[in-house]
Amino acid sequence: DVNNSFQKEVIDYFTRSYFLGLTPNPCVVCNYVVKFERIINWMDNKRIDYLATGHYARVRENGNGKYRELIKGKDRQKDQSYFLHRLNQSHLSRTIFPLGDLKKTEISLLAKERGLSASIHPESQEICFIPDNNYKSFLKKQANINLPPPGNIVDLDANVLGVHSGFYAYTIGQRQGLGVGAIKPLYVCQIRPEKNEIVVGPREALFTTTLTAEDFNWIGPLPEEKRLRVQAQIRHRHEPADGTLTITSPDIVHFEFDKPQWAITPGQAFVCYEGEKVLGGGWIRK
Repeated sequence: DVNNSFQKEVIDYFTRSYFLGLTPNPCVVCNYVVKFERIINWMDNKRIDYLATGHYARVRENGNGKYRELIKGKDRQKDQSYFLHRLNQSHLSRTIFPLGDLKKTEISLLAKERGLSASIHPESQEICFIPDNNYKSFLKKQANINLPPPGNIVDLDANVLGVHSGFYAYTIGQRQGLGVGAIKPLYVCQIRPEKNEIVVGPREALFTTTLTAEDFNWIGPLPEEKRLRVQAQIRHRHEPADGTLTITSPDIVHFEFDKPQWAITPGQAFVCYEGEKVLGGGWIRK
């Protein structure tokens, strides 16, 4: 039974992040803590050697066979390697991804051939513990009466444009539901919990090139080089983009994109790739 673990490690993390002005990614945490860490611990007690999951990803040995590499799934539209970047060698050495070398269309065909078509369900885009996708209502229930009060919505020049209903209910890049009028569309550019402010601006204000990520998890050994040319992904569905990774400590990195990226969001997962290989990932802080 992992109910207590799921509440503490996933739901509480999700809630806490929003009240810190961050935008969390609970699927990343759930994969690591619940789907792999807890299950593999259970496997140890049952003397089970391997875990097979339905993730669209692949595992392979590196060239000299010293460690396992996490590789993108063959179906790039369904690839889930981004969500698995917290895994380590103890997980990957015991994990099998049967779907990794197949595309969704191939899997559907194989299922139909075997009379299993009823098991193919439409894919949900919502977070599993918020099926109605109403984050604000869910957060209110989690926080009970300890909700941050309303505060000011300001523009990039600190002019007050309106009042927000609680900074926890907003995320970087949000356009809908701001409740302020303007000639040009406005988007959330910053969330400032310490000032209880939401900062809004035009779409172009959200393009930036740099970020810092913490708690970086390396899939393989820590690289000897401190500056690497890699591709980086800043959210699900974001196409990994070229840039320079600078390792400032084993678990803190700085990244500079070659071209500005839109809405780099604190709290989201930042994952680095070398082609189809996942190097590792961390959490965007600024």
